[in-house]
Amino acid sequence: MTSTESAQRIVRSLEEEAEFLRVENERLQNELSALRNQLETLETLADTDTLTPLPNRRCFLRELDRVIRHVARYNTGAAILFIDVDGLKHINDDFGHCTGDHALIHVATLLRSTLRSTDVVARIGGDEFGLLLDPIDAADVQPKIETLRQSVNTTALHVTDRAVRLNISIGATMIQVGDGVESVLTRADAAMYRDKRDQRWAK
Repeated sequence: MTSTESAQRIVRSLEEEAEFLRVENERLQNELSALRNQLETLETLADTDTLTPLPNRRCFLRELDRVIRHVARYNTGAAILFIDVDGLKHINDDFGHCTGDHALIHVATLLRSTLRSTDVVARIGGDEFGLLLDPIDAADVQPKIETLRQSVNTTALHVTDRAVRLNISIGATMIQVGDGVESVLTRADAAMYRDKRDQRWAK
């Protein structure tokens, strides 16, 4: 074998190895992209409520912590709202749990459509929703509460030939500098139960 032939064989060998490495690199890139897509899907599922088209409690608490830290740093206005769907047990008893599920989906859709894109609404429990209004001034919280209440109270859930009227109890608190997640949740929860009690007395 001449030196020229030897050199050509080496070149071919290097070219084949380079092609193999190119194909292998492309395969690995595709696998990495697929794994990233799977991870994003799993993260989305982990943060999404299984019934409603909303984030779940896990996601809500993470967002609440983020807003608390933002308020602490910039002293901006933000509020948390707890919303409870009143009488859901009676709906389940009278119309079945499927209708109860539809009632939660109905309320979730109304809440989401009433809020800004910057606000967060999540299902945080069986019949409870959590809202983060960020940013918002304290003077604007009560009008927002009334808007949300009006939206739910005046938009009936239609079940076969009947219209089921829904009502919600709402508790709100401003997030303050120095707050922690637990302190904010406790105030909002207490405010929601006060509203539920006041509505019961008003009937």
